[in-house]
Amino acid sequence: MQRLGGLWLLWRRPPAAGVAAKGLGLREVASGVSPPGSTSPRALNIFDRDLKRKQKNWAARQPEPMRFDYLKEEVGSQIADRVYDITRNFSLALDVGCGRGYIAQHLNKETVGKFFQVDIAENALKNTLEMEIPTVSVLADEEFLPFKENTFDLVVSSLSLHWVNDLPRALEQIHYVLKPDGVFIGAMFGGDTLYELRCSLQLAETEREGGFSPHVSPFTAVNDLGHLLGRAGFNTLTVDTDEIQVNYPGMFELMEDLQGMGESNCAWNRKALLHRDTMLAAAAVYREMYRNEDGSVPATYQIYYMIGWKYHDSQARPAERGSATVSFGELGKINNLMSQGKKSQ
Repeated sequence: MQRLGGLWLLWRRPPAAGVAAKGLGLREVASGVSPPGSTSPRALNIFDRDLKRKQKNWAARQPEPMRFDYLKEEVGSQIADRVYDITRNFSLALDVGCGRGYIAQHLNKETVGKFFQVDIAENALKNTLEMEIPTVSVLADEEFLPFKENTFDLVVSSLSLHWVNDLPRALEQIHYVLKPDGVFIGAMFGGDTLYELRCSLQLAETEREGGFSPHVSPFTAVNDLGHLLGRAGFNTLTVDTDEIQVNYPGMFELMEDLQGMGESNCAWNRKALLHRDTMLAAAAVYREMYRNEDGSVPATYQIYYMIGWKYHDSQARPAERGSATVSFGELGKINNLMSQGKKSQ
C-alpha cells in the first residue's frame, strides 16, 4: 500500500449511546462504558482508556475520516471473507470495537440477520459507513460487554483488542456472550507492527537525549494468543499472521495517518513530549535505514487473525487417547498391503 499524493497502492506479503434490541436482554449494568481509569482487579493498567476514547472520537470528527480508513477497511474485508468461508447463516452477530463499521459494510443480509456494533467512541458510532444489514449501535467498552450469556451466533472484532488492558477478560466476555457452537473471528496488531518507526525513534532519542521511552504501544506475541483463546474457553482454534506494508512520503506522514486512524499511543508510560531535533533525527534515521528506491519509506503492519469456537456437543472431537487401531510404526507398510490387495484381485 502506497500513500503518495492521496493515492494508496496496497500489496501484502504471504502469510508467515447504546440501544437495546427487543428481546436481546442486556445484563444489568449501569453503563456499558467503564468509568475513566477503571479496570478489572486482576488487570495490568497499561493503557489510558479515557484517552483512547478521546483519540477515537477526535479521529471520527475529522472532515474526511475516510482518508485514514484504508488499513481498517482492508482488515475488515479480510474478516468478512472468513465469515463467508463458514457455510451458515448468523441470525445475530456482534462487532466488538467496530469503529465506523469496517466489517459490517462487507457483509450481506443473507449471511447476517442483525448486526450489533459496539464501540467506546460515540462519534465513531454516529459516523458509521453504509451497509445493507440491519444494525444496532451500542456505546460500550470492549472490556465490559453489556450482554447476557449465549446471545450471539457470531462475534467479530477488527484492530481493537490491542488497546484493552485485560485481554484475557475481554476474550472471556466474548466467549460468554456467544451461543454454543458460536464462532469468534478477530484481528489485532502483532508484535512486529511499526518496527521501523519504533527502531528509528529509539535510536534518535538515545543519541539526542541519552535514553528512550516507549512511543509505540506494546503488542501481544502470537505464541500467547492461542493460549489466551484456549484459556477463555474457545476450541478448534486457528491463528495465522499476515503483513501489510504501506509506503509513505516520510515519517511525519505516517504519524499523521496513525493519528487520523485513532491509533496514537495511549500507554500510561508514554513520553508526553519529544523535542523537535529528536523528531527530525528520527525521520532522518528512518529514511536512511529503510528508504525505498523511489524515496518513500515503508511501514509494516503485522496482523494476527484468530478464529475460535464455543463448545457444543455436535462439534467434531478428537478420539480418546489409546483408541487408535494402527500405530505410526505400521504406516510404512500401507503401500505394501495395498499392492498385495490389488494383486489378489
